[in-house]
Amino acid sequence: MSLPTTPRFLDAGETALVVEFGDVVDPVINAQVLALDTALRADPPKGVRECVPTYRSLMIHYDPLQIDRARLVDAARSAVADTIVSATVGTTWRFPCCYELPFAEDLDEVAGLLKLSRDEVVRLHTGTPLRVYMYGFSPGQLYLGGVPERLAISRRAEPRPPQPAGGVSIAGGLSVVVPFVMPTGWYVIGCTPERLYAPERDNPFFIQPGDQLRFEPVDVATYHALAERAGRGEVVARKSAA
Repeated sequence: MSLPTTPRFLDAGETALVVEFGDVVDPVINAQVLALDTALRADPPKGVRECVPTYRSLMIHYDPLQIDRARLVDAARSAVADTIVSATVGTTWRFPCCYELPFAEDLDEVAGLLKLSRDEVVRLHTGTPLRVYMYGFSPGQLYLGGVPERLAISRRAEPRPPQPAGGVSIAGGLSVVVPFVMPTGWYVIGCTPERLYAPERDNPFFIQPGDQLRFEPVDVATYHALAERAGRGEVVARKSAA
């Protein structure tokens, strides 16, 4: 996979550098971000504290007393030049999701706005794997791309009341899964019993940026049964070959 653009190096205060690869949500750009993240984690320059990947950029937090900006830019530019960007996706996960009330609170509203039936919205949302682009501001909050164009809907003009933990939402051509109860400007169309953040597990975050999620509809009874298992620490999502 070739690099379509030369990255930009932007300051974020005095202790962070942003390496920006583009200005759109795109799997090729995101693959570049993740490749640089992997390279810097494998051989971090002295003074680098943490790397935070996003849709289109990598934020590098650093200690300016150990490495200055110029040397960090040189190190990042060299890593970009030496990195092979792979088109291979990560693990594909099959995620249970309940698209029934009381979990699919906004599904009827979405169907009406998009002039689709409830079943059509669910079919479109479950019909294709969605790419995991990044984690958001809350531990375990997944941002997903690849949502079909027919489900493209703008965010709400005003936030709605808090959605449930595990809420699956759509807006702006994207989908998001939230691990905790919180208000949102997105439309809640379902809920997964899977726990995306569980600090007691050996790996609190088992989903990685670059993975794929494919949602599978479950009824309310199955949701509750899976939620009970997930509450005991079991991962109820399943790995898939495609």
